Amino acid sequence: METITNQLHHMTKKNIVYIFLFLPLFSLAQKNDKYAKKAATTITADDMKKHLYIIAGAEMEGRNTPSPGLEKAADYIASQFKSMGLAPGNNGSYRQQYNLYKDSIAGATMNVNGAVLELNKDFQPQANNYVAEMRFSEAVFAGYGISDADNRDDYKDLDVTGKLVIIADGTPSDYKAVSGFRSPSSSFGKMNAAMSHGAAALMIIYNNFPRNASFTNSNWSMNSFKAAQIPFTFSVSENAVSTIMGDDGKDFFNKLKAGTLLPKTYTADIELGFSKITQTTTASNVIAVIEGTDLKDEYVLLTAHYDHLGKRGDVIYYGADDDGSGTTGILELAEAFVKAKEAGNGPRRSIVFMTVSGEEKGLWGSGYYANHPIYPLDKTTVDLNIDMIGRSDSSRHIGDTLNYVYVVGDDKISSDLKIISEKVNKLYTKLELDYKFNDPKDPNRIYFRSDHYNFAAKGVPIIFYYDGMLKADYHKPTDTPDKINYQLMAKRAQLVFYTAWEMANRNDMLKRDIKLEVPRR
Repeated sequence: METITNQLHHMTKKNIVYIFLFLPLFSLAQKNDKYAKKAATTITADDMKKHLYIIAGAEMEGRNTPSPGLEKAADYIASQFKSMGLAPGNNGSYRQQYNLYKDSIAGATMNVNGAVLELNKDFQPQANNYVAEMRFSEAVFAGYGISDADNRDDYKDLDVTGKLVIIADGTPSDYKAVSGFRSPSSSFGKMNAAMSHGAAALMIIYNNFPRNASFTNSNWSMNSFKAAQIPFTFSVSENAVSTIMGDDGKDFFNKLKAGTLLPKTYTADIELGFSKITQTTTASNVIAVIEGTDLKDEYVLLTAHYDHLGKRGDVIYYGADDDGSGTTGILELAEAFVKAKEAGNGPRRSIVFMTVSGEEKGLWGSGYYANHPIYPLDKTTVDLNIDMIGRSDSSRHIGDTLNYVYVVGDDKISSDLKIISEKVNKLYTKLELDYKFNDPKDPNRIYFRSDHYNFAAKGVPIIFYYDGMLKADYHKPTDTPDKINYQLMAKRAQLVFYTAWEMANRNDMLKRDIKLEVPRR
């Protein structure tokens, strides 16, 4: 197990010993040690159980973003912050709201050489299209539409600026596809490639079209597509494309597989139209703050996401571990710091307690905060993020499965952080710190899958605390409060508390001396 940062790995044992001998003693060891211990005792299994049975109860209906259940959960969290005497974190409000948009298709047209094609039979618009009408006198066929500098560029020698581009769904047999939403061979990757080459509109030919005859509504999104953020995009059938490509479009996929279709410009009179109705709503992060003393203009950020997957019909996805456990942890951490301050032992730095929404949809809430910070990110010394701390990893067959936590990200931005984290744990909680998921190249990609990443991407040092429960009841209706190990959950939260205490009271902010490495997605 690693005990120091990557930057110390190549030093000699003598140098490492020398460094540790002369590291400044922790503020915890110097003063307020007994106060930290006393405050940490307020983080109890009984309190966590009380909160979690409410947050992950049936009344919250799985806390989907957006939903009435999510709002009930936000109200509960805000009420707890208020009852503790915590100050609202957003200029007098406990809420930081952000807009969400949902598009419903009002109408769509596709006419080729005077023939009117049929919606859902011959074509379907991309639900997040912007409203427009376009007319083209030609279209350019660009194969699979993959533009991957490392492997393949289907736009080589093609000028598609301002034109309609036709591409095929899927990948050629000799192309090694990279998985992921943003990969060059995904629909998103292909739309992005068309846009980057200047295409005005895009048709993607699908086999066995239509895939979904009711594809008329988008999901909620943080984006309202009012301008050309993506190409004007339509999914089409082989029949539809044959009206443009003639005989080349007939038996299209067999010809493509045989290699007889080459990039080519086709002349045709093509009219495309799309209109929609956009609904707007809001979701919110719930934020409270304790003002610090002599370093009050610097901040420690403690985060967890309070949303989950909502309901599917009458089936509730309770989200007790994911991430009711982290949300409960934030409430308990807040209480511990409040009790310490009431006893005259408040933190030197201000502490921001934030539960975010929209994590399950794409890290929405934390992303919004990171782009619209209430407290300066360059003055935020650390983000300690809690996402699932109530269960044990059934696949973990080493060490003590009832006395561990996975730690992610502590060595990525600051060479201070891992050393402090391990010292604090050794001094107080004595959990097994497991770094199984710490490698950004880990196939589970845990480093990128929770809210801490939005802060790391802005240069804020982070630690992500996690129990590894990717199997068993993960993202299932059976993730319920009765399956939580509350004693272990409380101990993990105490580790976060002690670490936050050290971050809040040490003399200096954490160094930011390691460049964040972002592997290709």
